[in-house]
Amino acid sequence: MSSLALTLKKHVALRTNFRYSRKLSKTLATLSSNTEIFSAQKQPKQQQEKLSPFLNIKEALENVYDVIIVGGGITGLALANALATCHKTKLQKIALIESSNFSHIRGWKNDHDNANERYSNRVSSITPGSVRFLKEIGVWQKLDHTRVKPYQYMVVWDGVSDAQIFFDSEIISRSLSSLPFFLRQLDKKKDADDSDSIAWIIENSNIQHGLLSNLDHLQNKNHGKISIFDNKKVERIVSENNNDTRAHEFFDLSEWPIVELDDGQKLRARLLIGADGINSPVRSFANIETLGWDYNSHAVVATLNIDSTTHDNVNNTAWQRFLPTGPIAMLPLHSRVSSMVWSTTPQLAVKIRQMPPDQFVELVNGAFRLGIADLNYLYKIIENSSGTSDYDIGDEMRWRESVNTNKASSPVPPRVVGVQEKSRASFPLRMRNAECYVKNRVVLIGDAAHVIHPLAGQGLNQGIADVECLARVIERGVINGQDIGDVNSIQEYASKRYIKNLMMIGAVDKLHKLFSTDLTPIVWMRSLGLRMVNGLEPVKAEIMKFAMGMEHQSTD
Repeated sequence: MSSLALTLKKHVALRTNFRYSRKLSKTLATLSSNTEIFSAQKQPKQQQEKLSPFLNIKEALENVYDVIIVGGGITGLALANALATCHKTKLQKIALIESSNFSHIRGWKNDHDNANERYSNRVSSITPGSVRFLKEIGVWQKLDHTRVKPYQYMVVWDGVSDAQIFFDSEIISRSLSSLPFFLRQLDKKKDADDSDSIAWIIENSNIQHGLLSNLDHLQNKNHGKISIFDNKKVERIVSENNNDTRAHEFFDLSEWPIVELDDGQKLRARLLIGADGINSPVRSFANIETLGWDYNSHAVVATLNIDSTTHDNVNNTAWQRFLPTGPIAMLPLHSRVSSMVWSTTPQLAVKIRQMPPDQFVELVNGAFRLGIADLNYLYKIIENSSGTSDYDIGDEMRWRESVNTNKASSPVPPRVVGVQEKSRASFPLRMRNAECYVKNRVVLIGDAAHVIHPLAGQGLNQGIADVECLARVIERGVINGQDIGDVNSIQEYASKRYIKNLMMIGAVDKLHKLFSTDLTPIVWMRSLGLRMVNGLEPVKAEIMKFAMGMEHQSTD
């Protein structure tokens, strides 16, 4: 035994806690003789049965993490980046688990086609609040900005009455200029991130590629503090049984969740983060229920080629028309390309997804231009058809558009001239909110915690706001020397995010219900409200601040 080990052993023997001294003494003796600790192969059968799922202390320590993030989507990757970037938390041991292979994300820049202007149908509207956070963690700079499209204007209108509301990116600064000087000073810091754009439309794969590129860089920089387990499925998540704690007699990890992977690895977490989507295994492990319902509608997405000459080759406006069957939105991706999200009935969604491309193009143009009676007539033709080629709505649509008496007063988006191959898809719409976001050693973020109707484009922005808030809460816990997995340490995250998410979910759900009817009294009231708000710049400015995420700074 080395002299250092003997000295430590003598010193420990003097401690009053004899039981603790004996344990530490045994550990030092074992370490000094360079023998394997608790090797399962060298123990008697009776002793093997008492061992925990980890074969020895070295393996146990290698598989113990301060933070385990389940889910390598945008929110999971963003949280890993935030923790690895922060000076106070970058020394925490972090594991990220993702069921899919990250190779296609790492190779995304080589796969996408700029020359042919082909874009993914999975895109997100990223607000200035989210952009600010992505800049803070060094990810915004890693995006391919040739495929990032800002927009400065937004037009929203009622498909029944044509009442509309118009937003532009300068509305907040104009609203502030009308306030007294001292009020402008109060808002000066809060609106420091005011931008010349309302939001940015970005492919999800572009964001993921930037996040993963930055995380790979941080992984090398932080000398192995970050472990990425991609192409690994979570088999189950368990709490350690009482009879297993014997193997960890030197430290109590009995409350720490164990994540078992499909390759047999077992990872133990001080804090387990569920960023694993609407069907979250982490949420199931924590026995957290969700509240909400399924909407009787599906969202059809597609990538559209547009005739940009009608708008002087400037595609800088987001368009949204509320129809009784659901809203349809056109979001700019490029000067000649836009992304479409159309919420409609499940039956019509199937027909829209399967109809011939030329007729799909005609129908999309009609959805932005025709009256409700004309659209209902076209819907019936489509729904009653037995196949995809036994009807032709092109002539019908063009004739009805030519006699449309309201077209002069209606906003007109760019005309669609084509749909990109294999870009059409659909998915069911749901509203969910977890009963709680935090339990002891478990936290939920993003879609694992809440799911929202896409009409406001706020789903991913809510998830990024979750990440920002949780990262700051963990940072404060580390600074204060707290156990970051203890519920009292992380409860602040739930206190801040639960109410804000609930407010956004409730507001969007009410908007969906308000515009999903063509009953005359309701149409009259909502049209009056739209016109009134459109004439009140300060009110529109406050709506824009909320939608653009400018309140996130004050919450953290």
